[in-house]
Amino acid sequence: MSTPLLSLASVTKRFGGFIALRNVELHVAAGERVGLIGPNGSGKSTLVNCISGVLRNEVGSVSFDGHDLTALPPHRRIRLGLARSFQLPRPFVSMTVRENLRIPLLYAARLHEHGSHSDIDDAAMEILRQVGLEQKADAMSGSLTQVDMRKLELARAMAGRPKLLFADEAMAGLSTSEVDDILDLLLGLKEKGVAVVMIEHIMRAVMRFSERLVVLVAGEKVADGEPKAVIDNPDVIRAYLGE
Repeated sequence: MSTPLLSLASVTKRFGGFIALRNVELHVAAGERVGLIGPNGSGKSTLVNCISGVLRNEVGSVSFDGHDLTALPPHRRIRLGLARSFQLPRPFVSMTVRENLRIPLLYAARLHEHGSHSDIDDAAMEILRQVGLEQKADAMSGSLTQVDMRKLELARAMAGRPKLLFADEAMAGLSTSEVDDILDLLLGLKEKGVAVVMIEHIMRAVMRFSERLVVLVAGEKVADGEPKAVIDNPDVIRAYLGE
């Protein structure tokens, strides 16, 4: 078995006396598509925050692409190729769509070290073409529709040239056709060799997307495996439907 791109060992996170994560083990291979699900309050976002460096876990370790992330701040983790999108997109509303991509291209992908202005603009437009926003490159980001705001959020994460992307509820509040648009974007990242962990409540999208499904309940991993088998797991059924 090849070395995982991402590896978590016994990750535990406490908030005072409350244990938000307890001994979570997780491995993600290069290019893999993983669905991460669980009831509200199960610890999904806390887990992503520990991996991305927003929070520090008190116990356990996180390694990525051969690097121990324990002491690294979020921007160093991003530069290693670990990116995330957020549930609530917060672009720089005083900037255009294209300008919003220039920031991660300059400082996450580090194109300021070896790329010209035209190189950066070309890279921004290529990403915007991928997400279907090229016609809105010069629009102010604050004027975008909800689905286009979601696409811009994913585009900003992609601009960091990630090896692994956490997509945190990128489809929340969207219509069926809009969900399909975002899902197609995420599925297309596999062709570029990008691993994706999708945190989502829309099970139709989760089942279509996931090669493997991981379930958190009350801060503990209760299932990890082939999606259909995981969904039929009695512990997973109890977590969503009760006894």
